[in-house]
Amino acid sequence: MSSLKVAVITGASSGIGRHSAIKLSSEGWSLALTARRLAQLEETRSLCANPDACILVAGDITDEAFVKSLFEETMKKFGRLDLLFNNAGLSDKARPIEEMPLEMFTSVVNVNLVASFLCAREAFKIYKQQEPTGGRIINNGSLAAHVPRPHSVAYATSKHAVHGLTKTIAIEGRKYNISVTQIDIGNAHTSMAAGHTLGALQPDGRRVVEPTFDPVHVADAVAHIASLPTSVTVLEMNIMATGAPYVGRG
Repeated sequence: MSSLKVAVITGASSGIGRHSAIKLSSEGWSLALTARRLAQLEETRSLCANPDACILVAGDITDEAFVKSLFEETMKKFGRLDLLFNNAGLSDKARPIEEMPLEMFTSVVNVNLVASFLCAREAFKIYKQQEPTGGRIINNGSLAAHVPRPHSVAYATSKHAVHGLTKTIAIEGRKYNISVTQIDIGNAHTSMAAGHTLGALQPDGRRVVEPTFDPVHVADAVAHIASLPTSVTVLEMNIMATGAPYVGRG
């Protein structure tokens, strides 16, 4: 079996995607990095231990044709695939359901769910055909996949659906040595979660300043899961700030 380890990381231009790219590169992985913003992808690559082992494929992962081209480019460059990290995500400002525009709801669902499906589908095609068969998918879920925040109908709905996607493809992948994980992250200090340090709305109507933690710990968790043999599955992992108001939030 080849010692080459290849990962596709979506949403690699910042935050958890960038930290995960840096970590995996430091452990010898070759990477296909994708996001919409090419300049930020170039910055991510420059921070990697081996920039020459990273390709950048900028585009919209909600576009089916683009997703197909992303995996085609990966296979053309590296000849195999071992990990898909479905990391890209979109959130919206908190608002009651009656104020949620359909366009925004659809955008959040498309990025968080439809794009994850499209990427997983293409990864499955590769994993079932390559020799030996198999590979790993890690879906970026959220604590919102289990306990929604108030006024988060689009985001929480999409993440609950990702939970269903994870469990379904985990079953489908078993006989092909495809291992699937959902990592549910609570308050990693990225641009998406930074606002919680100013006060986040709770179900009882209070606004509470919530603790955050360094996203490098998420990257370490992703790298650990990715290092396991595909005969081992971590179906779900929660990683969160210890003081986050998680239990009972829903």
